[in-house]
Amino acid sequence: MNPAQAEPHPLANPAAVTTRDGFEVLDACHRQTVLMLKRLISLLARLESGGPDEQVRAMASEIVGFFSVTARLHHEDEERHIFPKMLTSGDPNIVQAVLRLQQDHHWLEEDWLELAPQVDAIANGQSWYDIDILREGIEIFTALSHEHVVLEESCIYPQARAQLGAAERLSMGREMDKRREAQQARREARKR
Repeated sequence: MNPAQAEPHPLANPAAVTTRDGFEVLDACHRQTVLMLKRLISLLARLESGGPDEQVRAMASEIVGFFSVTARLHHEDEERHIFPKMLTSGDPNIVQAVLRLQQDHHWLEEDWLELAPQVDAIANGQSWYDIDILREGIEIFTALSHEHVVLEESCIYPQARAQLGAAERLSMGREMDKRREAQQARREARKR
């Protein structure tokens, strides 16, 4: 296919967004999460080798936005659409995995709440951040995040995909997209 004929990104067409399978939304967020974790590690390396220049501040701002908004919406998606069904699966291994993932969501939130002010300070050009707190926090946060994504993708998502019909997955995707659109509208309203 000619690149000029390539389909536009789904977010460029709101009608296309509302027809996505919910797992497309979840999988895309996992890919973004892995990318943002790499950027978080890169941010630390850049700070250790030279300090917060304009690129580092922009990177920090992007990271804050992702983990403060997008990742939280993703966890909410799972808590609403995936975990309840899996908790009633009758499979004790699946139930145990979901309970672990729910606990992970709490730990990830706590870990991020400790890291966020540090990363936000960098994004805003402030110099009070503590590189040692960042180093330790990033190590813990990235390790748990990676373990969490692996457990979801290897255990929970395949089971949920098998149990949720196509119509239910599309409904799930529409609901997820509506919440994201509402979140985006709130952010844009605050900028005005």
